Amino acid sequence: MMEIRFQNSPNEVKGMDTASLRENFHVGELMQDDQLKLVYSHYDRVIIGGAKPVAKSLVLPNEAELRADYFLERRELGIINTGGAGTVVADGITYTLNKLDALYLGKGTKEVSFQTADLSSPAVFFLLSAPAHHTYPNRSMTKEEASPVKMGEVATSNQRTIYKYIHQEGIQSCQLVMGLTVLNEGSVWNSVPPHTHTRRMEVYFYFDVPEQHRVFHFMGQPTETRHILMANQEAVISPPWSMHFGAGSSNYGFIWGMAGENYTFTDMDPVAIAEIR
Repeated sequence: MMEIRFQNSPNEVKGMDTASLRENFHVGELMQDDQLKLVYSHYDRVIIGGAKPVAKSLVLPNEAELRADYFLERRELGIINTGGAGTVVADGITYTLNKLDALYLGKGTKEVSFQTADLSSPAVFFLLSAPAHHTYPNRSMTKEEASPVKMGEVATSNQRTIYKYIHQEGIQSCQLVMGLTVLNEGSVWNSVPPHTHTRRMEVYFYFDVPEQHRVFHFMGQPTETRHILMANQEAVISPPWSMHFGAGSSNYGFIWGMAGENYTFTDMDPVAIAEIR
């Protein structure tokens, strides 16, 4: 069964304790052997998913909540592999995804399944789906094709490489924007300077977090910050009104995905660090 999560207002979130914050925004146990998990968020009606095929193929289900003939009848889907080599079969066409490769599946794709190439190194597919009004072609992209951009400085502990896959100048979509960031060894801060974008929600999926380490993911309004502790292969939902940045006890990687009113990657409202409370 697909889990359903409704929206929360900024005033409501101010009064949440740790357990309530995690219940509403933290998405744990997303990657389980031979399972496909889905969480439906009412923030821009985005669906967050995880598929980890090991000994069998996993099929994208048609959830009753969608009231559709098939999952992508009125939706689009972004997929990024953070594990070993795997394949995605979409309407009979096989796409091979190595680690950090991406695939976009457009509205109207009827049958989707996920497989692992090597049982000793399972594929770990992160999924993000949003409603779609137009059909764009299915397309894969390797991380080398994603025009990697190096950013940050040693002095601010945020040297990182950004890979953009689904965006205005990359793989075309209706409203999905997806990519990932990998921090250099010795760097721990992500998404600095912090920002909001009330025109779209965002989801972070943290990966390559060492077992003994965690990432402090900060959220909330700039003057009402909260934090959620993130372990490896866990996701967090960021409402449109919330900041989203973090710091780890080690370097790590994270997938970022957005959907909403505005499709422009650079449309952000920055927040000065000195103004955060």
